[in-house]
Amino acid sequence: MISLFKKSYSEKEINFFRFLARMKLFEKLTYEEMALFHPYFYLREYKMDEVVFFRNDPSNALYLVKSGKVSVCLDIKDDFENLQILKSGSSFGENSILNDSIRHYNAIVVSEQSELYVLPKLNIEDIFSSSEKVKVKMMESYSEILNEFHLNLFKGYKSSHGLFNLSQIFGS
Repeated sequence: MISLFKKSYSEKEINFFRFLARMKLFEKLTYEEMALFHPYFYLREYKMDEVVFFRNDPSNALYLVKSGKVSVCLDIKDDFENLQILKSGSSFGENSILNDSIRHYNAIVVSEQSELYVLPKLNIEDIFSSSEKVKVKMMESYSEILNEFHLNLFKGYKSSHGLFNLSQIFGS
């Protein structure tokens, strides 16, 4: 059966979908599929040096940077090593789409303020259980994110002339 009436979206919704489409995790989704997530995102304001999450915390939400900057860093002894500064249009905490996952790094706001869209894991799980197609598309995107990470890791290892033991990554 063909529907003559296609869902229409407000300009605000379309702008949000365009914002989502800039993120690797959502780029394969149609606007109709993105609309499943729209009601569950909430906007939260953070201040300078506010922690979004710590390494080893449960992965309970996905975050999208609307404004400001967030440092993704590792805590090593009494210091934090910055891995990347995320700006508007970046996402982090993507492993929240996986079951029983934990954070592998810290996320700390490094601008005067930052606005982050937050998508709780429970809502992701609900959408995945009701739409296998959305789940498959997002898992495929997440696999591509991990593949890119691995490529960068190996490239960094080669350029650092093996200053660490790569076999540790593989559990050897």
